[in-house]
Amino acid sequence: MSIRSKLAWTFILLLIFGITAISSYSIVFIRNYMLEEGKREMERETRWLAVTVENMADDSAFTRHLREAADISGYRLAVYGEDGALLFAWPDSTSPHHPRRLDTGLLASLEARDGIPLLPERPDSEYLVSMVHLDTSANTARYIRASQLKDDLYAPIRTIRWIIYYGMFISIGLVILVSILMARYLTRPITRIKNAAQEIASGDTSRQIDLERGDEFGTLADSLNRMASRLRADTAQIKQFAEKQRQFFGDITHEIRNPLHTITGALEMLEMEDLPEDERRRYLRSARKQTERISRLFKDLLTLQRYDSDEKFIERKTFDLSMIAEHMLEWYGDAAAEKGIDLHVDTHECRAVGDPGKIEQVIDNLVSNAVKYTSEGTITMSYSREDDEVVVEVEDTGIGISEEHLERLFDRFYRTDKARSRDKGGTGLGLAVVKSILGAHGSEIEVESEPGRGTSFWFSLPASG
Repeated sequence: MSIRSKLAWTFILLLIFGITAISSYSIVFIRNYMLEEGKREMERETRWLAVTVENMADDSAFTRHLREAADISGYRLAVYGEDGALLFAWPDSTSPHHPRRLDTGLLASLEARDGIPLLPERPDSEYLVSMVHLDTSANTARYIRASQLKDDLYAPIRTIRWIIYYGMFISIGLVILVSILMARYLTRPITRIKNAAQEIASGDTSRQIDLERGDEFGTLADSLNRMASRLRADTAQIKQFAEKQRQFFGDITHEIRNPLHTITGALEMLEMEDLPEDERRRYLRSARKQTERISRLFKDLLTLQRYDSDEKFIERKTFDLSMIAEHMLEWYGDAAAEKGIDLHVDTHECRAVGDPGKIEQVIDNLVSNAVKYTSEGTITMSYSREDDEVVVEVEDTGIGISEEHLERLFDRFYRTDKARSRDKGGTGLGLAVVKSILGAHGSEIEVESEPGRGTSFWFSLPASG
């Protein structure tokens, strides 16, 4: 059974039960109320009749006056003499309803309870009976008995009952109609949300629920829309990650395969007995160079892996950038001089906060790239304090980088010129390592470049003191 049917039947059954209970209670309440009112009215009327009968003359018109009183009151009347014998009864003097003689115990009770004319009601009796003792009667009558059928009192209830029944049936019809409409109104958004959720679960993350409501259904629809949007973004990100991972493993395979082929070829040549000594030294240098290249590759991969998984990837402390600057001069001064490049490095004292080993690795990568891709001109490594930060910059006058490559420049294994990069011994991970290390420091690497005019990289660190 659908939720719409459950809601409709719940409303219908609850309201029908409520309407039926109220209607039944109303009928019983009206019936008891009319019975009580009839009793009180009968008590008053009996007292009035007693006064009337007491003042009747004992003549030939006595019975006529009694009939007129009975007709006016609407009661069955009977009068009894001093000994309790029946004197007259109307409308039917032969009816067994009227006792032919009153019980002496009842007579004594009437005389003692003159102020309570209504006799106790028997559960099986069809009549209400009232009797009064006449103390100062002008005729032979000493007791008057009035009775009325209970059905006569309940006669108006039949009409009221049918009115209530008609109202109840109409109300039940309206309840059924309203319940169906209300259930449809309440379940329509649930159905739409259910269908949308099923489509989203089946993979249609573009599904949107257009439900403009300010209640809980509207909130649920908005939540599902946000969930679908996030799932869509996560799916795209997962696909992008899977593509990058596939490319990453392909690049690793390619990066390792090429130097291994070179090493294998060099070893095969070194096995030749008549190989000239200068050729032997050349093949040894080539094998060593490729071995160093593989070593750098795995070193960079280890750095990236630690950045991805190690919360203690960096150890912050205060250090002096001049120490790193001196290392750059020591490591790259000769290489720059051999290419006719002027290497300018700041050597003044400047203290910053960070991991000195990792920051040295960043600057080493940037200066190394500058030396590789600069054929003439200058390379400048500078740093300066600006407010609470130290800005470090490496600038060259090399070949530069085209604008279309800048967006992916820091991706792993991304090269602007793959053939030229491999010829220069690069692993394709240097700038990715730079970005990872600076990201762990809460900093960003910035770049500006123009083909043929050079490139500038810079980043900032917290200043010490």
